[in-house]
Amino acid sequence: EPDQGTVARGPSVKMGYFAQHAMELLEGERTVFQTLEDNFPQAGQAPLRALAGCFGFSGDEIEKKCRVLSGGEKARLVMALMLFDPPNLLVLDEPTNHLDMATKEMLINALSQYEGTMLFVSHDRHFLAALSNRVLELTPDGIHTYGGGYTEYVARTG
Repeated sequence: EPDQGTVARGPSVKMGYFAQHAMELLEGERTVFQTLEDNFPQAGQAPLRALAGCFGFSGDEIEKKCRVLSGGEKARLVMALMLFDPPNLLVLDEPTNHLDMATKEMLINALSQYEGTMLFVSHDRHFLAALSNRVLELTPDGIHTYGGGYTEYVARTG
């Protein structure tokens, strides 16, 4: 919900939100697989194991409790939860914070396959260059739009 004003969304918009603190919402005593099952009880074991594998959880790692997962593992699990039944609008707030390089690359690869609309805020230049195709710069004078992504934005603004 907005702090002030209103937000109007079309009836077909299904929004997903990934915040810096999203990993804190995982239940510590549940395993990776139990977390997936809790969120998708109708999915069946095979698709959930495949999903876990796509996000780097294979073998015994799927039985790890969430409380012992690293920050990167928690982020991968949260992204797996979001992308199993993908929204058509994905809002990401500093998604690469606290991630190691391998997890950042895994996240970029997963998001590059995403077919919906993404709106993200990030200070990670590699992430921005890899995924952006338009930049909205918020200034005291208003919103400035730059086509072509982060690389073009830097070339035009210095």
